[in-house]
Amino acid sequence: MNGDPGDFAFLPLGGTGEIGMNLNLYRYGGKWLAVDCGIGFGGAENPEVEVMMPDPGFIVERRDKLVGLVITHAHEDHIGAVAWLWPQLRCPIFATPFAAAVLRRKLAEAQLLGQVKLTVIPTGGAFDLPPFGLRFLRVAHSIPEAQALVITTPAGIVLHTGDWKLDPEPLVGPPTDEAALAALGDQGVLAMVCDSTNAMVEGHSGSEADVRRSLSVLIRSLRGRVAVTCFASNVARVESLALAARDAGRQVALVGRSLRNLDAAARSCGYLRDIPPFLSEDDVGSVPDDNLLILITGSQGEARAALARVALDTHPRVVLGEGDTVIFSSRMIPGNERAIGTVQDNLVRRGVILMTDVDHLVHVSGHPARDELRRLYRLVRPRYAVPVHGEWRHLAAHADLARDAGAIPLLLEDGDLLSLSSNRPEVIESVPVGRLVLDGNRLVPFTGGVLAARRRMLFNGVVLASLVVDDAGRLRGTPKVSAPGLFEPEDPETARIAAEFAAALADVPAASRRDDAALEEVARAALRRALGKRLGKRPLVDVHLLRVSA
Repeated sequence: MNGDPGDFAFLPLGGTGEIGMNLNLYRYGGKWLAVDCGIGFGGAENPEVEVMMPDPGFIVERRDKLVGLVITHAHEDHIGAVAWLWPQLRCPIFATPFAAAVLRRKLAEAQLLGQVKLTVIPTGGAFDLPPFGLRFLRVAHSIPEAQALVITTPAGIVLHTGDWKLDPEPLVGPPTDEAALAALGDQGVLAMVCDSTNAMVEGHSGSEADVRRSLSVLIRSLRGRVAVTCFASNVARVESLALAARDAGRQVALVGRSLRNLDAAARSCGYLRDIPPFLSEDDVGSVPDDNLLILITGSQGEARAALARVALDTHPRVVLGEGDTVIFSSRMIPGNERAIGTVQDNLVRRGVILMTDVDHLVHVSGHPARDELRRLYRLVRPRYAVPVHGEWRHLAAHADLARDAGAIPLLLEDGDLLSLSSNRPEVIESVPVGRLVLDGNRLVPFTGGVLAARRRMLFNGVVLASLVVDDAGRLRGTPKVSAPGLFEPEDPETARIAAEFAAALADVPAASRRDDAALEEVARAALRRALGKRLGKRPLVDVHLLRVSA
């Protein structure tokens, strides 16, 4: 790595120019600090991918210089990749009690809990990871214990906001500590690395307290079964729904693994203490419809989540139908529109009444709108603004707002190494970045051969041919051709392709017949030609060769 080892620098490996997959690095004195380590989702543009995460290769090569990983809060796009990437990072982790409770469950599932040094830092607490002086600063967000991170070095102070908003009544936890932000501004802030998610939204994000009041009135007015889907991590929303259910004479059942896990983590940290234990999905059938509220996972249309299965009538215990109501108490994450629409269509087909944030006050964002961003800039007064946590249109809108607020905006993308030590910060280098895809229980490169083959199979299909030859390379019997995703199993077209394939193999030179690798390559080319005539497309092709003695 080039540059003075004392150079103060910021490097996003994920989460800048995109929403999700947050992984940020700071460098000073030859040491590195990591902030957050999250996942993202494939969405409609990557149907072959469910979960993605940033490739940590750059910092893995320097992990002997990595002093630690700090988690700002427990949302999946900030914490979800830790259990998968920690075996490569192998560094100590620092988190608040709630984030630590969530993380312990993930590490235990990955059988890593006994290996990871996890230090719990109180909200608003200070700690040192030399050469970095660090302090948490309490901010409101749609999850308990969200923290901004103050990073102090001899080269200056950076405020890394994490996810935040200015909510006067967040309900769970205190409001954003505006006094501490103003005091920090008085100290002098070199740069603010700040959330851009709602930088295009004018006004204020709204208060969680307003949603609580609205939900209470709404749910009292409903009959039949009521199901509500929201982000499982929004403990304040879960509490609001439990209180609304109580006011309406309903019992609450949790349906979905992530809700059960977050409920357990929240209660272990002292949240939801006034809420009776929730029913399980096994109890749903024993409660009268007018006395039941179901909290259910699947607000983003995830195909394997509980709500999608209910919508298809394939859930083993939960049924919704004519006269029941489903409330989407969440926002639609960009890229999930089609999946959510499919679930909603399936629910409406079953006679279910839908309610969303378009027609009712059932959700407010956990991220700051433009008025809140302006307020933050007045408090902190940073010299430089570094927009992160957003796609390019969000970053650009944030940069314009920061400029109007008196800060100098610096626009980056993943892999840009921003020097913060000079009189004029600038990108001094671009480092390799990439994405890893969670494929079952392993990680594979997003741009590697495995996913490339899967994309080709997804759009063009796959054709497999099996053939048996003798020692001289002569065909024994008829080749077997299968084309899942292209032809039905009994389609006569596969027999015609197999016949053309066999005829082409009859012309293979004798020298190639005796070499397995050469014969397989010739056979693949012959199969492609036979398919090209019939299909007009180029499926993924493979040949299985079995040689037997005459």
